[in-house]
Amino acid sequence: MEFNQQRVLKRLEEMIKIDSPSYKESHMTDYLQKYFEERGLEVYRDQAGKIIGNDNSGNLIVHIPGTLDGEAICFNAHQDTVEPGHSIEPIFENGILTSKGNTILAADDKSGIAMMMECLELIKETNTPHRNMYFLFTICEENGMLGAKNLDYSKLPVKNICVLDGASKLGGITKSGAGKDTMKITFHGKMAHGGIEPEKGINAIAVAASAINRIQFGRISADTTSNIGHIEGGGATNIVPDKVTFTCEVRSHTQQQIQEQVNLIREACKDAAKEFGATVDIDIDHFCPVYKPNLDSYMTKVMIKALEMEGITPHIKISNGSGDGNIFASYGYDCASVSTGMYSVHTTDEYLVMEDFAKALNIVWRLMTETLI
Repeated sequence: MEFNQQRVLKRLEEMIKIDSPSYKESHMTDYLQKYFEERGLEVYRDQAGKIIGNDNSGNLIVHIPGTLDGEAICFNAHQDTVEPGHSIEPIFENGILTSKGNTILAADDKSGIAMMMECLELIKETNTPHRNMYFLFTICEENGMLGAKNLDYSKLPVKNICVLDGASKLGGITKSGAGKDTMKITFHGKMAHGGIEPEKGINAIAVAASAINRIQFGRISADTTSNIGHIEGGGATNIVPDKVTFTCEVRSHTQQQIQEQVNLIREACKDAAKEFGATVDIDIDHFCPVYKPNLDSYMTKVMIKALEMEGITPHIKISNGSGDGNIFASYGYDCASVSTGMYSVHTTDEYLVMEDFAKALNIVWRLMTETLI
C-alpha cells in the first residue's frame, strides 16, 4: 500500500512538537482524543494519569469495529518520550527525519502512533475492509510502563496485541524478553566533624563503597545483567556523611536468576552495614516480569505471515529491553512487535528512516486488512 508521505511527515512534525515527556503527556492525550473523535470514533480515556500522580493525561482506547474475518487485534504505541524532549525541532532531509541535535527526535514512539493514524486514513479513503481493531495509546511507558500497569483491562476484550515500538531490524520475532527488578539502597551512618572527631562518625559513603566493592555488576551470565546507575549523598568535606543512596537493576530471562542476583546484592549491603556499624534500607521494585511470547499463538503466526508477504525473513531474537509488551503478556495477552524504522533512540542522535517506516507500515496494513491465516 502506498502511503501519503507528505501527510505522514506533517503529522509526525505536529506530534513531535507536542512536548510529552513521561508524567506530562496531557497535551498529547488531548491531541489524540480530538483526532479520533473528529473521525466519529468513540474514545475511552482512563484515570491512569491521576493514579500515578501524573498531570491530566491518561491511557486512550479506541475501538474500530471491523467486518473482516480473523481475530481482533489491538495495536499499541506509547504517548510519552524520554528527555531531553522539550521544544524539539524536526528536520527532514534525504529520506531521514532527525532533530536539530540538542534533543531527542521522539520517533520513539510517535512513529508508531503515526503509523496507526495513516493506516486508518488509508482504510477510510479506500474503503478497505479490515478486522475488528483496538488502538491503545499508553502513558509513562518510558518511566516504568506505569500506564500499562494501571490500565483497566476489562476495556480491552481481545487476545492479541501488536506493539508498534521497536528500534531494531525489521523482522524480529521475540522469543524471550528480560524481566527486571530495580533496587534503591540507602545506608545510614553517623554524622561527625571530619577534622576534629571523625572517629565518632560512621561514614555512609565508605559503607556504600564497601558494599559496591563486594558486588559483581555488568554481565553476570549469558542471560543476566546487573548495573548500578546512580549514587548520591554526602556534603562538605569536613562532615562525615550520614546518608548515601544508590540505585541498581537486575535483568534476566528467568525470575529465579533475577532473584538470585538481588539476594546477593541485598546480602552484600547488609554485611557492609553490619561491619561498619551502620544500617541499611533496601527497597525492591519488580519493575517488569519476564516476557515469554507463545510462538504458536495467532498473533505470532499472522506477524510471520505478514513479514514473509513483504519479502522479509523473520528471525527469532532474545531481547534485554523491556516495554509495555512485558506488562500486557503478564495479563495473558499474546503479543508481537513491529520495529518502526527508528534508530539511536533515547539519544540526541535519534533518527527515523522513512524507507524502513514504509516497510513497517505495510506490515501493519496487512495485519489490519488481510486475514493472513
